[in-house]
Amino acid sequence: MAFNHLPAGVHDALTPLSVTPVTHSVPMAKNHRPDQPSAEPVSSPAPGTVLDRLASGPSRASRITHTEHLPPRAGRHAVWPDRIRAEVIAAVQACGIKQPWAHQAEAAEHALDGDSVVVATGTASGKSLAYLVPVLSALLDGAEAPNGRGATALYLAPTKALAADQCRSVKELSQNLGTSVRPAVYDGDTPFEEREWIRQYANYVLTNPDMLHRGILPSHPRWASFLKSLKYVVIDECHTYRGVFGSHVAQVLRRLRRLCARYGASPVFLLASATAAEPAVAARRLTGLPVVEVADDASPRGELVFALWEPPLTEMQGEKGAPVRRTATAETADLLTDLAVQGVRTVAFIRSRRGAELISVIAQERLAEVDRSLARRVAAYRGGYLPEERRALERALHSGELLGLAATTALELGIDVSGLDAVLIAGYPGTRASLWQQAGRAGRAGQGALAVLIARDDPLDTYLVHHPEALFDRPVESTVLDPDNPYVLAPHLCAAAAELPLTEDDLDLFGPACADLLPQLEAARLLRRRTKAWHWTRRERAADLTDIRGEGGRPVQIVESGTGRLLGTVDAGAAHTTVHEGAVHLHQGRTYLVRSLDLEDSVALVEEAAPPYSTVARDTTSISVLETDVEVPWGAGRLCYGSVEVTNQVVSFLRRRLITGEVLGETKLDLPPRTLRTRAVWWTVTEDQLDEARINPEILGGALHAAEHASIGMLPLFATCDRWDIGGVSIPLHPDTLLPTVFVYDGHPGGAGFAERAFHTARAWLAATREAIASCECDAGCPSCIQSPKCGNGNDPLHKRGAVRLLTVLLRGAPVEEPEGPAEEAGVPRDEPGAPRTQEDPGARGEGAPQGRQAPQGPPGI
Repeated sequence: MAFNHLPAGVHDALTPLSVTPVTHSVPMAKNHRPDQPSAEPVSSPAPGTVLDRLASGPSRASRITHTEHLPPRAGRHAVWPDRIRAEVIAAVQACGIKQPWAHQAEAAEHALDGDSVVVATGTASGKSLAYLVPVLSALLDGAEAPNGRGATALYLAPTKALAADQCRSVKELSQNLGTSVRPAVYDGDTPFEEREWIRQYANYVLTNPDMLHRGILPSHPRWASFLKSLKYVVIDECHTYRGVFGSHVAQVLRRLRRLCARYGASPVFLLASATAAEPAVAARRLTGLPVVEVADDASPRGELVFALWEPPLTEMQGEKGAPVRRTATAETADLLTDLAVQGVRTVAFIRSRRGAELISVIAQERLAEVDRSLARRVAAYRGGYLPEERRALERALHSGELLGLAATTALELGIDVSGLDAVLIAGYPGTRASLWQQAGRAGRAGQGALAVLIARDDPLDTYLVHHPEALFDRPVESTVLDPDNPYVLAPHLCAAAAELPLTEDDLDLFGPACADLLPQLEAARLLRRRTKAWHWTRRERAADLTDIRGEGGRPVQIVESGTGRLLGTVDAGAAHTTVHEGAVHLHQGRTYLVRSLDLEDSVALVEEAAPPYSTVARDTTSISVLETDVEVPWGAGRLCYGSVEVTNQVVSFLRRRLITGEVLGETKLDLPPRTLRTRAVWWTVTEDQLDEARINPEILGGALHAAEHASIGMLPLFATCDRWDIGGVSIPLHPDTLLPTVFVYDGHPGGAGFAERAFHTARAWLAATREAIASCECDAGCPSCIQSPKCGNGNDPLHKRGAVRLLTVLLRGAPVEEPEGPAEEAGVPRDEPGAPRTQEDPGARGEGAPQGRQAPQGPPGI
């Protein structure tokens, strides 16, 4: 029997979820950017005082496991380079910014010198202004050309909302520059009649990588005049381009560079990133160009008090009678209520849309009991709202009309919400970079700020609130992406050939894996070689071969059965777990039940309902080893990395009561299995090691299963992955290894670099896993250590003490040095100078990624 834990595509935010002075630069700074003038500073209580009030009472005080104090920091000014146009400097000063911070001036200098540069400084440190000033100056120079378009700039954001927000900022900053700067958003929402004007006349086009991939590059002849004059490419929030999505974007940028060269342009890339380890390495991997790093944050920062908060255990019992903690959602709603009563302006971040809505509703109800007027001063903010609704919420928060906002990460990326006193973070967001990004939203006019991380009931959150050094004494993580992943590269070679026939000269641009892939693409009759070039042979659009968000397959449409109204879509890989028959589906605050799922026509029919429960899919998984790339001894056991094939089938779903997470029942499902070829790390143990660990056959399956669950829960601390990006399988006797084996694999076709990162940090990763299990206060296992609500086997069997003994023996044989391997080939920055050995990234509930994607037929990625 195989015990598996594969990523599920549904996130139930309502089930119980758990979870040193800093010397390195921490991203806590007051913004100095032109988006809008800061609200007048109003005296607010010191953050320590606010925390003392929150923690008043014996039960509350015991929930704080650690408090970190980050001292204030003064800003360092500089002067703009003298090559910046005087009109641009005057426009910046008109927005109230008299002098730049030193890092802004340094970045502008590099841009003017023609060096691609990445600005990796803290939240609200003015990264936008660092790239806008040289860009606007170049556009003014270009406006003096005979055609009025001697220079253009392209801005890429990961979301349409951020591009629209930045467009407003550019218009505000450039309003005194006349018609020389003509910004415009070009995305899927742009009206058809505006698109031709943008192609012909806009000189600052703001878009997203998806539109660049599907819309601009395939139609490059219509963009010829824009591309011919392209001077700068701005890549905002570039730390979000990681994993499979980042690998796709890297190839899209190489296609852009190739077309620019065809038109005689060689644009400079200007990247903005949250604080990250070795941002220049990630930026070089993303763009394929040398990139200069500007990471010395010169902006000022007020005092930050950062508290780690663990909700208490309740009297309720979960699966197998395990103790259950109060949910992070309920705890955050209480804290948001208390802060609003104090008049403390706060944003509460939570991963799910449902969680954001629920926190705001609970807070509003409790505030109404205190003062009805306060209830109107708390709201929710999430994706799915209309743009005008989001703008209204941002203005209300900025002005002080709103005291509290429960928000998803839609508010995290770049949008200006300066003027906050406190930030609540409901569950570890997955990376230290994202944690600091969210915490950095608090702090105004140099005043102090409070940040509180509220732990969910899961192994990683629990570990972190009891090991603050893992948050505060380690650098933020590197960004992992693999542009050479054949499942990523193959469709982009086809798209590039459709744009312009591929030649031998292009192969260096797209990477060393091209030589092996091109013959496969020829054999599949996707490309044809004529003389010295490869041509696209099909009538359909080559850009449609892949979805760069890594979702793969035809999206499933979600249709309201009574009206025929299209509510939205879900990617094919997640459909089995999220819109199976009987699933609860949320859309814009409304709850629906899925009545049927037609996989052939890719349609899920739903009807509005109000069930008192959420649903979680269960699945079974088998795994086979295709090829072992690296194998190193761990005592008598082995640690391996290589290629695997995963077969997954969703077999049932659980109904869980809202708020408490109590399991109400299980319903069987009949869905077809799916296969996935990917990359994995796995470890084996021998009979002698089992004897040493006192593991008999009766508890072997439970010990392996528990170790697998906990190791998946801990991996985001060491690999830059979302817990939805990975899955696992454990089996007492695997047919390929002939030994007890635990696998952890990437949940994306071809892999995403996460399993390889786990391989190279295995000693630290598994040591932390053992510590997380051993230090948990439960007797036989709970969601804080070895249980997972995503487990396909219903958390049965599990053996907590056996897992601790097994990992103890395994780690005794671990080499002191982390294993070496083909990290360079996969684009993993392990061997870059100074690369950290540990990292992490955002996760919702449970481990994993888009689940059980269908393995491609024929060449990878096609």
